[in-house]
Parts: sequence; structure tokens; C-alpha cells
Amino acid sequence: MTQNIQNLFQLKGKGALITGGSRGLGLQMARALGEAGARVMLNSRKAGDLEQAAAELKEAGIDAQWIAADCSNEVDARRLACEAIERLGVVDVLVNNAGASWGAPAEDHPIEAWDKVMNLNLRSYFILSQEVARRSMIPNKAGRIINISSVAGLNGNGPEMKTVAYNTSKTAVIGLTRTLAAEWGRYNINVNAICPGFFMTKLAASLIKSLGEEKMMASTPLGRLGDDMDLKGITVLYASEAGKHITGQWLAVDGGISVVTG
Repeated sequence: MTQNIQNLFQLKGKGALITGGSRGLGLQMARALGEAGARVMLNSRKAGDLEQAAAELKEAGIDAQWIAADCSNEVDARRLACEAIERLGVVDVLVNNAGASWGAPAEDHPIEAWDKVMNLNLRSYFILSQEVARRSMIPNKAGRIINISSVAGLNGNGPEMKTVAYNTSKTAVIGLTRTLAAEWGRYNINVNAICPGFFMTKLAASLIKSLGEEKMMASTPLGRLGDDMDLKGITVLYASEAGKHITGQWLAVDGGISVVTG
């Protein structure tokens, strides 16, 4: 049956878990899902940040809860999935967003730092996807998983960046997205990725400043950095019925910078 466009994008009553959801891009995506009607469960490591973020969303009329957990720890990540399902009843939408970076030349990059980045940026995405899928999405024959990659995962690691582990992890996230989409499509689980460009987040701020904010904007076709609304549309598209025939895909939300640097 044909639905009107407003109904296609609404998420009323859906349960959504967002990792790294207490600030930055994670909070932006949580707000978008909540504004579309979803009940959101925020996650990060720090309870104080989560409490403040949830209060902010509640003031906007969004049903928001939180769970503190370290997604880089397997036991904690699986606990997060189980508790989120228990408290929400079902996790219809999982946003894997928690991330870390490390700056060092490839020849000097510490293995401990490599493992730290990979454990959070890639391994935790698989663990949470696996746990949520088998406990909620596969039994319910429905689900949406949104993995946050990066434009840094689309190209090589330039000499000015020195973020070999981060870039590699974000490339791998796209591979994970495509593989899970292919395997779990039979359960009506859609798996897609978003590749943000440069947003003035806590994670990216120091890099943007070191590279030069004005220079970066000048090299971007749209002449701007991402703001606090630029991920909202694609997040709701991927999570809603409007995106039900999209799976295994990635989309760069970057002002066009990957067009001129890729």
C-alpha cells in the first residue's frame, strides 16, 4: 500500500541505540531519530555526559534514556546490547558511532594505539551488531544498522594526516557494512554506512585547526564544514521505511570534498 512521504520517514515507537551518543555526531543522530518518533538509548563511557545529553533531548520532547558502557570492551559491549534490548523492549535501529583516533606516522605508530583504535572503531561495531541482531533483529525479522565510517576510509592516508589506524578502520567499516548487509538481508535487516567529512567535533577539532579551517573550507566544493543538522536527513532515511530498499551502501556527507580529493 502506498504511504505518503511523512509516514515513510516517521519512526514512532521504534527503539534506537546510539553509541557515542552523548555529544557531536552521535547526539545529532540521536536527536534526528527522536524527532522522527523513536525512543532513543544513548551510550558513551561517561555517565555525566550521558545524563546531560538525555536531559537535553527530553527538553525537546524526545523519549531518551542512557547506558554507560565502554564499547571497546567485549563484555561491556554485550552488556550494553542486552540492557538496551531489555529496557527498550526491542532495538529496531542500531547506530554504531563510537570512535577514536590516533595521530602518528605509520612507521612510528604504536601497536597499542592501533589496537585501541581498531577495538573501538571496528571490533565493537561487529560485536554490537552481532549481539543486537541475534537477540532482537533476527528474531523480529527486522532491523536497521547504521555504521559510521568516514571520508577518511575512502582514500589513502596523506602525509599531513598521519592517521593510518583510523583510516584503515573506517575503510574496514565499509567492508563490514557490505558483508553484513549481504548476509542478513534474508532477515530483513538493512545495513548501511555514513561517511562524514569534516565536522567541528571534539574528535576532529584539533586536526581541523592544524590543517587550517579556512583552507579546508576553501578546498571543499560547498565551501563549508558539516554542522549540527547535516547528518539528520540521511540517518532518518536509513532508519525508516523511506530507506527500506537500501542496504549495503555508503554515502559521503562531506560538502563534496571526496569528489575533489578521491
